[in-house]
This record gives sequence, C-alpha cells and structure tokens, in this order.
Amino acid sequence: MRFFQRGKKGRPSQPAVTKPSGTQDALAVNMNDNLQKIQNIYRDCIDVIFRSFKIGGHTSAVLIYINGLANMEEMNENVLRPLMEKNSDSRQGASPTEQLNATSLLEQQLTVAKVNKVQTIGECVQYIAAGSPVLLIDGQSEGFALGLSEWEKRPIEEPIAESVIRGPREGFIESLETNLSLLRRRIRSPLLKTKSVTLGKYIKTQVVICYMEGITPEAFVTEAEKRLQRIELDGVLESGYIEELIEDHPYSPFPQVLNTERPDVAIANLLEGRIVIMQDGSPFVLVMPVSFYSLIQSSEDYYQRALISALIRWLRYLFLLISLLLPSAYIAILTFHQEMIPTTLLLTVAASRERIPFPALVEALIMEVVFEALREAGVRLPKQTGAAVSIVGALVIGQAAVQAGLVSAPMIMVVALTGIASFTIPRFTAGIALRMLRFPMMFLAGSLGLLGIMLGLLLILIHMASLRSLGVPYLNAHVPNMEHQAKDVLTRTPWWKLNARPRINERRRNNRQS
Repeated sequence: MRFFQRGKKGRPSQPAVTKPSGTQDALAVNMNDNLQKIQNIYRDCIDVIFRSFKIGGHTSAVLIYINGLANMEEMNENVLRPLMEKNSDSRQGASPTEQLNATSLLEQQLTVAKVNKVQTIGECVQYIAAGSPVLLIDGQSEGFALGLSEWEKRPIEEPIAESVIRGPREGFIESLETNLSLLRRRIRSPLLKTKSVTLGKYIKTQVVICYMEGITPEAFVTEAEKRLQRIELDGVLESGYIEELIEDHPYSPFPQVLNTERPDVAIANLLEGRIVIMQDGSPFVLVMPVSFYSLIQSSEDYYQRALISALIRWLRYLFLLISLLLPSAYIAILTFHQEMIPTTLLLTVAASRERIPFPALVEALIMEVVFEALREAGVRLPKQTGAAVSIVGALVIGQAAVQAGLVSAPMIMVVALTGIASFTIPRFTAGIALRMLRFPMMFLAGSLGLLGIMLGLLLILIHMASLRSLGVPYLNAHVPNMEHQAKDVLTRTPWWKLNARPRINERRRNNRQS
C-alpha cells in the first residue's frame, strides 16, 4: 500500500516554524505571571479580551476569550454572574486563596456543561483559539476551558451539486459538530466510532475519521490515520487538500476518494464498511475506499424501484461511453473509415465539410476547447447569469462558426451531444476524468483510426486495473470470487436480494439482512 509523501526532495531548506515563547510552561500559582505570558503571546490582537473580576469580592480571576468566537450571553449568565455573586467563606482566618477549591468551583458555581482543565500556557492558547473561553484564578495552578464557543454558520440546506428528486434534502455544512450530529441522528448506535486528528502548523484544523466498529476493517482505520498524520502543511483549508495527499495514485486522472455533501451517502458507505473523513470548515466529506462504479452511482438509485434504477444505470453507462468516445469515433470514421458511413449520410457530411479548411481532428479540438471554456465560464459567472450566458454563448458561437466555415454542422452536433452526455455522470470528479481522457483519445483516433481508439481503451483499462483506493482494487467488482458484488454494478438488484455487504477487504461476508 503506497503513500506519497511529496514535497520532501528538491526543496530549499526552510526556517523552522516560529512558536510563541512560553507555550510549554506550566501554569503558575500566581495568576499575574500566567496573564503576562498570555498577553505577550496575544500582543497586537485587539479581538482577544481579558476580562478581570473578583470571585466573591476577594479572589482575583480573569476570563480570556476571542470576541466573536464565544457566547457572550452564556458567559455573563453562567460564569461571571455566579462567580462574582459567590458567597465568601465564613471561616475565620481563612485566606481568599484557601477558600477556593477547584473541584467545588466546578460542581457548585460554574453552570457550564463542558469544562476542561488546562495545565499549561499552550493548552490555554489552544482552547482560546478554538473559541473556548479560559478562566484563570489567582492561587490555582490550573485553569478551566469553558465550552462556550459560538460563531456564525449557515443553515442546513440541500446540496446544490447533488440534488435528487427523491431522497433527503439536507446536506453537510462547514461546522464539524453539526456534521457529526447529522450522522449521529441517523445512526443511533454506539458502534459509530470517531477518531480525531489535528492538522496544520498554523491553522489547527480538526479532522475526524468515522467508521462502524465490527463492520469496517481495522486496517482501513489504521491506514487512514497513518496517512493523515503524515500530512505536514501550514494549514488545511478544505478537504481537497486531504484528498490529494492521502490518495494512492496522485497522478491518475481517476479519483480514488469519493467526496460528498450528502449525509445519506456518507451513512450508506459507513454501513458498507468504508470510512468517512470529516474536516472542520468544509461541507465535503471524504469516503474511502471506493471503486470506479461508486463514482457512477447516485444515491437516488437506491430510493427508486429496482427496475427504474437499473434502466437509469444502463442509460448512464451508455452516455459515459458517448462522453468518452463519440468525438474520437467521429474523427476516426470520417478520416480513415468512410466506408462505414451510409452513402446518403456520407454525401450530407461531405457537403457540410466542403468549405471547412481543417481536418476533422483540428475541427473537433477547436469545438471541444470552446465548449470547455464556455462550461467553465458558466460555473464562474454569477448564478443568475451563468447558465444563460453559457447557453446563449454556445448557440451564438456555434452558429457563427458554421456560417464562417470554421466547423461543420455535424461536428456541432457531436460536441453538443458529448457535452450533454458528460452531465449525466453523477460525480463531478469522475466527469472531469472523462473530459481529460477525451483529448488523448481524439489524438489516437486522428492518427490510427479505430485501432487507436481500441489502443486507448486498452491503456485506460490497464491503468484502472492497477489503481487502488486505500489498498482496495479500483475495479473490485471484477476481482475473482467477488461475483456477488456484480449485483450492484451494471444493474441494481432488488433490496431483498442484496443480502451481503460489499466484501471490500476481508475474506468473510457480512450480511446486512437477517
């Protein structure tokens, strides 16, 4: 099982990451010493608030938090007010420091559900940066990190890129806690396990590995955790960083990691024995291991009746071939195998190409590049105008190109049908792979004809057969002794016949139906 730790060779030496001084120091009994160190770390940070107050009118304390990341109302009601109104100890001769006890403070005064004890300056800084206020008390060699973080987040909405006619309408958002709750709400079992990893030197990003104990092979969890711990970056801003760094074959056009915004897709893969990697700050979760067929299937395939889902899958596979091979087949037949075209159609095509100065290969390349540019422009333009501009642009440019004699009308139809076929692929990353492979296939068809197309298909199949996703064969439905998995590949067998889970790694089969 290979993992590419890229970026180690050929780079000039870089200075070590500068860490704030004093972060490894333990908290002192004297609160002012701790306060001075933390203030030095957060110098020139106007959004870091140091709220000093007296506990019971005697003992000095300070509450440190970042403005905008902490719940102000909860701090006022559950921290500041009960502590400031705390009755002083009636014992005579007891100093204010002796009157306070950390355990009694937690049990009797702080009405906060989540409280963590901190022992070092570094832990204080870590919790403050995560939005949790830190309470330091004079005379105590430990502080309290209060779980009162709160920030703005968008509501749960339907994923735009994975819309369905029938199925759940909720999608993941940028909050890791909310995304985990979406899984827990559906999987009400303690067998759903979560492991946390922190990535990034400067941006401490929390990444969680989710799996089902007893269903997911332990080797998957161990390998995924090992790959995540090898990542050394300044910061992980999106799950795409992780996807590129943990996949088995980074230079392959085919994705070996499935990304999705739909909780139902993540849950279905968890129940089949895969792992789900979630990152704080990204609505896209990663699923491993996957096969090529997982990228061609849609979640809606399992919500429709089996017959309908099977017909849609056949249509999808047909248009997958059209998306990859139609321009190449048109070039090969028109250039080398004209005898395959009926005479009437051949005369029509010849008449339309009479004024075209370019061979079929150059003509197809021009239109494909223009179509890809229009598609990219439609994605980048504002939502209200993107679709209209791309459609009108394609019509105007196509009509003008035909009238100017740059391309023929049949080529416009071929490119348009190819573009429509590429939109039938459910996963965007799989569609991009086919769009990339379309161009070398066109060159092979323009140079060798149908023989070049067969050679290109053979090379693609050999490459796909060599791919692995977390060590699992990319075409695992065609691995020997895996015939039961073919029930959910080219077709969709009714649910009462899908008794066994996909056998991803282990020799045994787990039944999903009793």
